Amino acid sequence: MPRPDFVKDLIFGDDEVSAEDRQNRMDAAIRYVVALQEQAGIDVITDGEWRRKSYIGVIAELAHGFELSTNPSDGRPMTVVVDKLSPKTPGFIAREIQFVQSITSKKIKATVPSPALLGERMWDPDKSSHAYPDRDDFVRDCVPILRREVELLIEAGADIIQIDDPHLCLFVDSEVRAGYDDPDKAADFAVEVVNGIIEGTGDAKFAEHLCRRAGGRARGEVGHQGGFDAILDQLNRLKVDHLTMEFTTPGAGDFEVLKNLREDLEIGLGCVDVTPGQIDSSEVIADRVRQAANVIDPKRITLNPDCGFAPGSGATVPVDEAYQKLRNEAAAAAILRKEFGG
Repeated sequence: MPRPDFVKDLIFGDDEVSAEDRQNRMDAAIRYVVALQEQAGIDVITDGEWRRKSYIGVIAELAHGFELSTNPSDGRPMTVVVDKLSPKTPGFIAREIQFVQSITSKKIKATVPSPALLGERMWDPDKSSHAYPDRDDFVRDCVPILRREVELLIEAGADIIQIDDPHLCLFVDSEVRAGYDDPDKAADFAVEVVNGIIEGTGDAKFAEHLCRRAGGRARGEVGHQGGFDAILDQLNRLKVDHLTMEFTTPGAGDFEVLKNLREDLEIGLGCVDVTPGQIDSSEVIADRVRQAANVIDPKRITLNPDCGFAPGSGATVPVDEAYQKLRNEAAAAAILRKEFGG
């Protein structure tokens, strides 16, 4: 969720607010963003990831071995691995969930970054090579750290554990694939390490978010073109129950690809545009879902935004805009339930 300025100050500010006051104020902020989602009519909620410096930088809360700095190009937080990983404070994400559980009766989703994504974003050939000459070795060392957090999330009672994986979704793009000697092998590795987090952990519901970095549109980042069929084999090997797939993004392909996914997979249909300033009506959202329901059983479909509504700590997106998008999403769900009897 977009973070108001006061939340950014709580996270990044260097003022002399006591740790206790900072905690109390952040708790109040989380109560607000949870109430916002409840009022919008959303069935599964999060804490907006408001306690985190970044959605992937949270790994530095879980493990030693990282250097925290800022990106010189835009001033955003940047985390780089500089030493061998070791456990630091397991349970950071689990504590997010425990607090949300204490203030809502709704289902709760927890999010963790995928190991391969961490390798793509946090391994630097200069700063990281002393500890990890091979990027893939760093990725493998992320698996037990994240797996332990998943175990704690299950103990905490998270209803859904979502693995955010823009990295795997890179391989839909022919230009990205051309930069790899063996793109399928690289995509296979991304699946292998995700499965390493999941397998044998218990009966939690796992989701994989296949992000095309739609949230980056506010920063002018390049979107990745290409249909999901390029990674279809990999998607069918993921040990997850649910795939969240972006479809409002230009160049995402059509819904026919859904026919070729495992029938036991629930589809989190990316049907709400997250582009800042673009607010889809409930009827536009519902019509996107109807098109997908012509291809697969509508009972397999959940309605999801394409991506998060907060495109980085440096972007300004009104939280009321996100609220309106969620209201329209919930209204679209009500329309569709009447149509499909769900």
